[in-house]
Amino acid sequence: MGLAVDGVTQVLDISQTLVLSKLPTANDAAFDSHANEHDARCHPRTRTSLLESITKWADNPHGEIIFWLNGMAGTGKSTISRTVAQCFADRGLLGASFFFKRGERDRGNAALLFTTIAAQLVAKEPDLAPHVRVAIEDDPSITSKALREQFEKLILKPLGNLKGGSGGVKEVVLVIDALDECERDNDIRVIIHLLSQAKALSSVSLKAFLTSRPELPIRLGFRDIEGKYQDLVLHEIPKPIIERDIAVFLNFELARIRNDYNALSPADQQLPLDWPGCQTAQALVEMAVPLFIFAATICRFIRDPAWCDPDGQLAKVLEYRPGTQQSEIDKLDATYRPVLDRLLLGSEASKVSVLKEFQTVVGSIVLLAEPLPIRPLAGLLGVPEKAVVCRLKPLHSVISVPASPESPVRIFHLSFRDFLVDPGKANKQEKYPFWVDERQTHERLAVRCLALLSTGDRLKKDVCGLLLPGTRRSEVQDIIDTSLPPDMQYACRYWVYHWKESKRLIRDGDLVDQFLQRHLLHWLEVLGLLGWISESIGMVDNLLGLLD
Repeated sequence: MGLAVDGVTQVLDISQTLVLSKLPTANDAAFDSHANEHDARCHPRTRTSLLESITKWADNPHGEIIFWLNGMAGTGKSTISRTVAQCFADRGLLGASFFFKRGERDRGNAALLFTTIAAQLVAKEPDLAPHVRVAIEDDPSITSKALREQFEKLILKPLGNLKGGSGGVKEVVLVIDALDECERDNDIRVIIHLLSQAKALSSVSLKAFLTSRPELPIRLGFRDIEGKYQDLVLHEIPKPIIERDIAVFLNFELARIRNDYNALSPADQQLPLDWPGCQTAQALVEMAVPLFIFAATICRFIRDPAWCDPDGQLAKVLEYRPGTQQSEIDKLDATYRPVLDRLLLGSEASKVSVLKEFQTVVGSIVLLAEPLPIRPLAGLLGVPEKAVVCRLKPLHSVISVPASPESPVRIFHLSFRDFLVDPGKANKQEKYPFWVDERQTHERLAVRCLALLSTGDRLKKDVCGLLLPGTRRSEVQDIIDTSLPPDMQYACRYWVYHWKESKRLIRDGDLVDQFLQRHLLHWLEVLGLLGWISESIGMVDNLLGLLD
């Protein structure tokens, strides 16, 4: 009997491996991916009643299929999602998680949503593997089919074929965060509708926990499934509860900042044991409510070792509290302007230089199609690595700069991008000198991509020197990576995207025309080497649509 069990397990393991190799997945989309391991979870003494409501929903066999947590930018949705996903994982309920993120290509759209979820489900539930394998064998192109077909054949039908265990119906919860960051509105409505179909399952109780901003396409999607979901609006939670939670978080973080600073400072330079004091802490709470992102950002700003002055940093933040000369600003201004205004304390010549570097480096970071590590970022922008490091050094409270040179630079929160590119700031550059012109920045990035690809013989026939046609990519991956460094790979994949977003047309003799005349076939060859040839069809369609 033991041998039989071992044999079944072995077969299932092989089946799992085969299936997982056929399912394309979005890198870093899972809540517990390496890239996200340092992202915040809720403090144990915050969000208690909210988390209890979510737990009750998950445990209620007669509850709605979907729990929709919505709230405006910065109210803590993703932190709650990570906490909920961890809680469900600890209890063995989490089937899969997918965290959308605008600006990270595979996580910014729904193309790999259901294949990623299917892969996670198979990895957790070996019995699913044979059923998903059948779906792929019956239709080898299923992973690129419409979302409806993917969901039904890779998730719904395989789950429906599972047999209930001795414990009764198996409970599985999906966690999908930041649905509003999915780039196609129609996909959002389809996703909501498809998830509501899980009620048809009998052997498995499949539920979905979703978070988003309350954007119109999402509200319309939920209207389509009226009565099949439970919702909770974060910014409508009673103010005293939000105030208490933010106070707990701030007091905890400020105490850590004080203790860490004092541990490294001489006795005569240490912060008082009651720093920053009850009144100051309360002022910060009032400035923050209802935005947890304010509390998190200003704590990183106060802690920032680039300034090595927590008390001075705190004073800068307090300049933006109600009743001061800066009081006529909104919450996001109060979150990000203390960080940015700190950069403009030098001479006029210094300010001009800082703003120019900011537009080049930070303006590009917030509009990249996917994040890059510092070295390829510097290569793409055509600036020294040292210049990128220097410009980012005082911005660690809003931009995550990993210690590892291989890890990409990311903004902490989408609201920072929203703040910088807000069209309402376009004609107020005296007040908002850091405003980023989206079209201009995309054009600059497209030009840099084409310049990078056109330099010397970077693009040429058989650029990797493989010589023999038909060589498998997997056999020469090291050669490809050496011949096509990350900045060049980015330029190949995304120059069309940036040109399209710049709203520039293509004319005879212009930069794009010259590039395509010389390098069209070389470019397509590189896309093939990198496994992106299927994307080239959409790129060419986009180029045709931009012809003047």
